[in-house]
Amino acid sequence: MRRYVPYLGVVAAIAVVVLFVASTSPLEPVYEVAPALLPELSLATTTPPAVELLATASPKEAATAPKPDVLIESASQLRKALVNIICYAPAKSGVHSISGSGVIVSPTGMILTNAHIAQYFLFADRGVSCDIRTGSPATPTYKAGLVYLPARWVEENATLLLQKNPMGTGERDFAVLAITDATQAVPHVVLASATPGVNEPVAIASYGSQELSAEQIRSGFYPTIVLSAVRSIFTFGTKTPDVLAFVGTPAAQEGSSGGGVANSVGELVATITTSKIDGAVAERALSAITASYIQREYAAETGNALQTLLARPGAAAIADFAPQAELLRGILENAIDRK
Repeated sequence: MRRYVPYLGVVAAIAVVVLFVASTSPLEPVYEVAPALLPELSLATTTPPAVELLATASPKEAATAPKPDVLIESASQLRKALVNIICYAPAKSGVHSISGSGVIVSPTGMILTNAHIAQYFLFADRGVSCDIRTGSPATPTYKAGLVYLPARWVEENATLLLQKNPMGTGERDFAVLAITDATQAVPHVVLASATPGVNEPVAIASYGSQELSAEQIRSGFYPTIVLSAVRSIFTFGTKTPDVLAFVGTPAAQEGSSGGGVANSVGELVATITTSKIDGAVAERALSAITASYIQREYAAETGNALQTLLARPGAAAIADFAPQAELLRGILENAIDRK
């Protein structure tokens, strides 16, 4: 039986909202976080999205904080590759505006993010416009186009973008965008070939957005970088390490969707998908699908290696995916028109 938890892309009628929490649990030292704009955050209890637990840290291991010196350089690299993806939707478009995160994973500007964020790139004909923002605070930096969105995810989640509080398992919830206006190599991290084990230290980065006003998101939006350790590993039923779970992290907030998890050598090991965002900071939980899972799933659906796509010129990849994008847009628009 599938267990469903909230997706972390922030949706609102016209804008998306965010809160950065300054307090942390012992497990999660904060490397960089924007000033707290509100004193509290209301959160809700959920469970990890995967079907089966593969491994989890013992209470003794879970109480051990990661050593910051092992992760500072990794966190710095991840921060440079982190982007905020913000899409503005007109009131009559039939969809909400959204803010999420992504990570640049190639020098030519390929961005790994979530499918429930990237699907908004299909709605340019409805007046939806998306910016790729970087920095502290985030400012518009790039434009991008869609080069991959899993067809099975779209078919199984066609009504998701109509929901105010979308829920999902995180399965197949990944996509790739290509920056279209980069004039030189862009800061990036590479995908990891191995999945970290339980209690292995990692850095988590996102443009989490919870409880901020539209104006704060436009002009005062900062990334959150957290040092953490893998608490548990789950599988979608294949006995492979598909989902990393973290507990007690300020990174668990709306808008973190598509953010990254990096290992101690700066490789991207996972992409944030779902979270428990209610309760005290120490009670929050965050889940991220692994880079190994993403690469296996992409190969299963396309018959090609993901690294091959990431190495392509962005413009060519966007053009080649355009016919598939039209078909996927049709599925989503039928769902919108039926509401």
